[in-house]
Amino acid sequence: MSVSQSVVLRPTGPVRPLDRRVWGLTVVGVGGFLLAGVYQLSGQRIGVPCILHATTGLNCPLCGSTRMAASMLRGDFAGAWHFNPVVFVLGPLIAVAVGYQLLAWSLESLRLVKLPRLSMSRRAVDWTVNGLVALLIAYGVARNLF
Repeated sequence: MSVSQSVVLRPTGPVRPLDRRVWGLTVVGVGGFLLAGVYQLSGQRIGVPCILHATTGLNCPLCGSTRMAASMLRGDFAGAWHFNPVVFVLGPLIAVAVGYQLLAWSLESLRLVKLPRLSMSRRAVDWTVNGLVALLIAYGVARNLF
């Protein structure tokens, strides 16, 4: 990961667009918490069932994520950990990175301040994504064995 520039007050010139993956992660994160809010407000009657769990009885790596987010919204972090510890740890880390990128882009677009943007090489992105997929697969297998 590298930082591409320094802080600039009242920046001028073109604003570098936000990476489409950041927008995608933003939509998924916001959508997930909206779903968790609906799940919580409905008395835990409205949610998205897991197709893998419904057909095989096995838990996928993301099973429990809606209940985890609903627990987080209530402030019940022990309960959130119980439902899905991997997403409980990874979710906030990803949210902070995405939130910073959105903040830096927004402030620059408003011509207030230009903050350094985080950037990763294509190879680092590939390694990170492959590592996260491997972690989720290993977690999905382990949670069904124990």
